Amino acid sequence: MPNESDHLQREGDKELKDVSEETAGQQVRPSTPSPHRQNTLQASPPRLVSVEELMETAKGVTNMALAHEIMVNKDFQVKPTELPEGSLEHRVKEIMRKVFWDRLEAQLNEDPPSYEHAIKLLGEIKETLLSFLLPGHGRLCSRIEEVLDLPLIQQQAENGALNIGQLSQFVVEMMGSLCAPCRDEDVKKLRQITEIVPLLKAIFSVLDLMKVDMANFALKSIKPHLMQLSVEYERNKFQEFLEKQPNALDYTKKWLEETVKSLRETESCASASSDPPLHPLNVHNHAYIRLLRWDHASDPFPETVLMDQVRFLEMQQEAKWLVLLSSVLLIVYTTTGEAISGLPGLMETLKNTVSAMLTEMHMPSFSMQEALATIGEKLCVELSHCLSQHGFSSFSAESKSALKGQISAIIQPDNTVRKLMDSRIQSYLMAALESSQHKTPPPLPGGLAPVSRELKELSIRFSRLVNYNKLVFSPFYQKILQNILTPGESSGTET
Repeated sequence: MPNESDHLQREGDKELKDVSEETAGQQVRPSTPSPHRQNTLQASPPRLVSVEELMETAKGVTNMALAHEIMVNKDFQVKPTELPEGSLEHRVKEIMRKVFWDRLEAQLNEDPPSYEHAIKLLGEIKETLLSFLLPGHGRLCSRIEEVLDLPLIQQQAENGALNIGQLSQFVVEMMGSLCAPCRDEDVKKLRQITEIVPLLKAIFSVLDLMKVDMANFALKSIKPHLMQLSVEYERNKFQEFLEKQPNALDYTKKWLEETVKSLRETESCASASSDPPLHPLNVHNHAYIRLLRWDHASDPFPETVLMDQVRFLEMQQEAKWLVLLSSVLLIVYTTTGEAISGLPGLMETLKNTVSAMLTEMHMPSFSMQEALATIGEKLCVELSHCLSQHGFSSFSAESKSALKGQISAIIQPDNTVRKLMDSRIQSYLMAALESSQHKTPPPLPGGLAPVSRELKELSIRFSRLVNYNKLVFSPFYQKILQNILTPGESSGTET
């Protein structure tokens, strides 16, 4: 049975690996073949692959997903491994821990005490403390080497002069000097433990947390310098994957082909010429906008954006929420007219009321019809109160009925107001993509002032995600577009 010191040493090394597997599992899972993917004609005939090739490919995708997550997730953090309570692995781990610490306590209670395992633990603690040091920590390094001198400690143990308690207190003081502020309370609790074995046990627990803190600090420090390396790494890993799976761009090709087809149909209706030229960059930006209207239940997501499918889905839901919110507010202000246009704070009050009612609009149990009816009732009450409070004529029954009817009508996909707000929001996001390289925000379309903050935040997240995707996969996109567009069109440079 492996002893606890070996186990504790391996735990810190496993943390980054565990996070890699967990993150990749979340991101790669959508790529699992589904029935509608199996029914699609493949661009290349299938070929047999060995188990070794399959494992190597899976490892490459896992590493690519982790690198991608680190770059696009600003809140990415390494987290301690937590086994499910009651699981077999958790129970085995707890049993091994108990056996190890019970054995250590028995050795220390012998007469004379046996310090074999205690000294090994001190050696691991010393290595961990030294790993926390930065280049400017020369004095701390010398101090740790001096106090935790293992040959000297071994001699003291053989001569019966070793004071484990004193060394443990030194370790706690060093931890207090090196830990992040969020660990101050944990270190303070260590100082209150007087028994040796519980203290050593608690020291290792806090050291594990400090390892995680150090990993996150390192990630945060080097992240600004990782952009170009990460772009090249992801691109190379995807190229390796493409060489082993030649049909790995089938749905990306279909995505871009359908975008070109849609643009040609739109341009043909607006132009006298039968086949107006298309610019690759314009095609590409429109393709990204289409991801905000994607039918995730029935259409396979393009391979090059698959790792961000969850993010695009969240932004799609947020865009739909903004369409409904802005539509309701536009109806309110066009219905009531000048009476409420200049009242301070009213817009924010109405906005908060509508937002609260639409918070769960993407839940399966949510009833849009009931929510819009309730919104109409609530807004009529608030508008009546506000008008009477500021000396305006009361909100008539006819006006209330008209307002509630127009709000309830928003549920229809072809509703005029809803289509107008949807078109303006999509246009704003498209303009944000086109202007992102110039770092100048596009002008806000009319009727969207009440949701300007939320819309700008969405456009920033959307543009950043799209621009990073372009950096990674631009060579693949260019090759596909060269085959789709006419020679004159594909000669345009996409940046």
